[in-house]
Amino acid sequence: MSAVARTLHVLLRIGEFASSVIVLGLVSRVLYMVGQANASTDSRLIYTTVIASISTIFSIIFGLPLLYAFIAFPMDFILFILWLVAFCLMETLTGIHTCNAFWYWNYWGFYWGGIWRRNIVVHGPADIGWAGCSSWKSVLAFSFIVSMTYLLSACLVVVQVYKYAPRTR
Repeated sequence: MSAVARTLHVLLRIGEFASSVIVLGLVSRVLYMVGQANASTDSRLIYTTVIASISTIFSIIFGLPLLYAFIAFPMDFILFILWLVAFCLMETLTGIHTCNAFWYWNYWGFYWGGIWRRNIVVHGPADIGWAGCSSWKSVLAFSFIVSMTYLLSACLVVVQVYKYAPRTR
């Protein structure tokens, strides 16, 4: 494997690690707030937390440019699919309305902003002061980014294997 490919692979792993840690931190924060309110937890957020945890561990273990890191490319494809599923599951919660969606102001923003402590009835995003809107958008963005970095990482290894595979005539 070439030095450029190894360097690019390490940079992709760093991107995977950073993105998965960002998603893990933001989703864990809202899960903590939901736990403080003794409310039920959204299963899609639990799925995202599990995938982010697995992804973080995988990025740490396979971050070094050693041979075993390149052999693990099937796991890159699997994590790409898992992250894409996580992104699609979370995107369907709000759709194109992101911070105007019912789920956002009735769940994410409600618990993120601590509105549950005030015991008020929320009728829209203005009632919660747009609490957590940027964090929700960040979760969506970074979950998509991390899925694409896993796809690029897997494609890089496949191209390198194909490039350096012995040719028979």
